[in-house]
Amino acid sequence: MDTAMRDDVLERWRARGFHGGLWTDPPGRVWKDYVHGEDELLMVLEGELELGLGGRKVVPRIGEEIEIPAGVVHTVRNAGRTTARWLYAYGRL
Repeated sequence: MDTAMRDDVLERWRARGFHGGLWTDPPGRVWKDYVHGEDELLMVLEGELELGLGGRKVVPRIGEEIEIPAGVVHTVRNAGRTTARWLYAYGRL
């Protein structure tokens, strides 16, 4: 996804009341058992992420928007062999 498309996604998310940016993780990086007080949006731009959402496994496709509701325990793992780049945003309660 090029910069213009990335910026378009973030602008659309802002219009929905979310705020965020670009995140980059090396292979093997794990963010374990997070819980937020706000809803979260996530979209993989490059690489392969694996999400644990409330006890279920989700492997989002590149460009697929995932919504993580407030209060849901979640884990994000770079399951690939390359750097993963993904958009994130926090928003409405």
